[in-house]
Amino acid sequence: MRIAMLATDAREMLRSYHLREPIFGTAPEALMKGFATSSDIQVHVISCTQQPMDSPEKLADNIWFHSLHVPKIGWLRTGYQGCIRTIRKKLREVSPDLVHSHGTERDCGLSAIFSGLPNVLTVHGNMRLIAKVNRALPFSYQWLAARLETFTLPRVGGVICLSNYTREAVTDLAKRTWVVPNAIAASSFNVVPKSDPKPLILCVGNISLRKNQQQFIRALDPIAGSESFRVLFLGSASKEDPYCAEFLKMVQARPWCAFGGMADRTQLCEQLGRATLLALPSLEDNCPMAVLEAMAASVPVLAAKVGGVPDLIEDGISGLFCDPNDLATIRSGVERLLAEPKLRTQLASRAKQVALTRYHPGVIARRHVEIYREVLNTDS
Repeated sequence: MRIAMLATDAREMLRSYHLREPIFGTAPEALMKGFATSSDIQVHVISCTQQPMDSPEKLADNIWFHSLHVPKIGWLRTGYQGCIRTIRKKLREVSPDLVHSHGTERDCGLSAIFSGLPNVLTVHGNMRLIAKVNRALPFSYQWLAARLETFTLPRVGGVICLSNYTREAVTDLAKRTWVVPNAIAASSFNVVPKSDPKPLILCVGNISLRKNQQQFIRALDPIAGSESFRVLFLGSASKEDPYCAEFLKMVQARPWCAFGGMADRTQLCEQLGRATLLALPSLEDNCPMAVLEAMAASVPVLAAKVGGVPDLIEDGISGLFCDPNDLATIRSGVERLLAEPKLRTQLASRAKQVALTRYHPGVIARRHVEIYREVLNTDS
């Protein structure tokens, strides 16, 4: 079976054209690792870029990479027409059995629609819901992405949802759906715990209203003086964004808070090794990698009971839930995990077992192959 995978190369988003290795994000890269262990599938990964880049021809023995140069005029301002046409030309050369696109917010979903081939699409972020929670302004990126999602979903052959939450959100638009969570990078399973003098609470996610970091800080203010702990926030933050600017002021005013910015895979694994617990106070989330990676790394999780998170952990079994709008439940969850090392060990042990059996790259890759076969058998 030959699959074309349309995925955004983050080198384009970051304008890091000097790097040689493509960057796809943790979940797509983990899925590719799973595909690399399969002998009955060939994968051609295709990405568009506004500048030519030096890239490897192959990412694994059975995975090829095609970086396609598309001038700036062929992107958003023309409805991604340049990307669509360039990818369609490459697909004629590759001649795949099926096209699998990742995300609705850029060119990948549109290119799958207009490929003329059997296709499926994975929804990583529910752009309509994200725009609503973040109160996106008209004609902002998230506002436009929400409308692009509404156009794309009814036209793809099927939607792979990372959670039942997403399935419910797209069921009125999608022709058919499947629920398959993200795969976890192998490096997360190999995190080595390190002792730290103070308990470390790790909070991973881009700084935004949706991720709710300000409320998390306010929830811990009453116990910051009596409890001995540190909170480290990792993620991107735009100083021009009012929410981020206020967050940075709050962190600067509290000696027990720190902001570490974006972390690469090595840095994240290093901090997971030091973490006493991971906190996710989001107002909306689909299948957050931070939770999955903490589970794989044997780090106990306190997470908001929102979106697709209840698909990932069971309250009191493999993690703890809190209400992101109730500061008291956030605070009590943190206090409980800090005070009960036996509970932390039990939650972390069970979570790692779940991660190995449900979210390992090999498991997720096999499920994708089953979906591909189902689509090809149905559409043939």
